[in-house]
Amino acid sequence: MAVPPTYANLGKSARDIFTKGYGFGLIKLYLKTKSENGLEFMSSGSANTETTKVKGSLETKYRWTEYRLTFTEKWNTDNTLGTEITVEDQLARGLKLTFDSSFSPNTGKKNAKIKTGYKREHINLGCDVDFDIAGPSIRGALVLGYEGWLTVTQSNFAIGYKTDEFQLHTNVNDGTEFGGSIYQKVNKKLETAVNLAWTAGNSNTRFEIAAKYQIDPDACFSILHTLHQYFHLGEENTLKST
Repeated sequence: MAVPPTYANLGKSARDIFTKGYGFGLIKLYLKTKSENGLEFMSSGSANTETTKVKGSLETKYRWTEYRLTFTEKWNTDNTLGTEITVEDQLARGLKLTFDSSFSPNTGKKNAKIKTGYKREHINLGCDVDFDIAGPSIRGALVLGYEGWLTVTQSNFAIGYKTDEFQLHTNVNDGTEFGGSIYQKVNKKLETAVNLAWTAGNSNTRFEIAAKYQIDPDACFSILHTLHQYFHLGEENTLKST
């Protein structure tokens, strides 16, 4: 088995089927380009058709491949500035170190994080230190994989099974929140997913079914059905320069 995913990416394939490609009263636009010297520019924006509120963000990224360094600068319309510096496979093979900081000039709020990750075959280990006004906090996660099976320990517990076409993920958070998802890649164009979640002591259960159909390389169609008999439809198109 290859390197297992990080804790945050467990169940991501199914999660993307439910979250990507739907507008829900929003108009979204995402732009990405790359210069000849390797500098990447990414910009995104969204407009709420009901409140007319507009949000946007801008991100620049430069990769110094010789030293395995990545520099990222971020800005959004809330006037929050962010800087991220990442070094990977330099100090040790499989080791990734990230320094992430943000600053809001309007409020004076500052935040800094040090993220570490170590991945090899059958193991993916992560530890983050968050420096906040309330004091530093430490979070760690361990993902173990064996022949497609995944076991995770954090403050939560999860277990999953993964192949190229099928993924199963279940999790328990704090012993009270239970969830699970199934992802199936039917063929090159069709992907389906099922999501189930409930909380101990609460009779409400969330059950969702979603599918994504790739019409062509630049367009896809998504449909989502919930337990409350709601249907959501979405279409996503990619525009390319000629």
